[in-house]
Amino acid sequence: MDDEISAEELHGRLERGEDVRIVDIRSADAYRRGHLPGSENVPFRELTGRIEELAGADHVVTVCPHGEASVQAARLIASYEGFDGRVESMADGVTGWAEAYGLEEASAADGEAVAADGDGADEGPEAPF
Repeated sequence: MDDEISAEELHGRLERGEDVRIVDIRSADAYRRGHLPGSENVPFRELTGRIEELAGADHVVTVCPHGEASVQAARLIASYEGFDGRVESMADGVTGWAEAYGLEEASAADGEAVAADGDGADEGPEAPF
């Protein structure tokens, strides 16, 4: 793992069009309730079996609810023999991003991303994975 990145720094990189692969390690249900724009869901329990999917990435940022489990995920990715890119954990977690920028959620009706206000009022209990 190279370092941690703040939500603000990641947002800036995305705004500048930098190629960053955001890996959300929460459960599929938590991801559907709200996630960072452009992120992909690879639940932590599936990460070792899917880590090869990340082998060609130049920069990976792992995210979880509060920036704790994503540190472990980033270390796991960085230790993978076929991965030689930069890997960081987002220190603020999905919660920090939601407070600053809001989240996207998957629509149950059509699967498209729709804006979510990120206040957590309608999201139900938060599950870490």
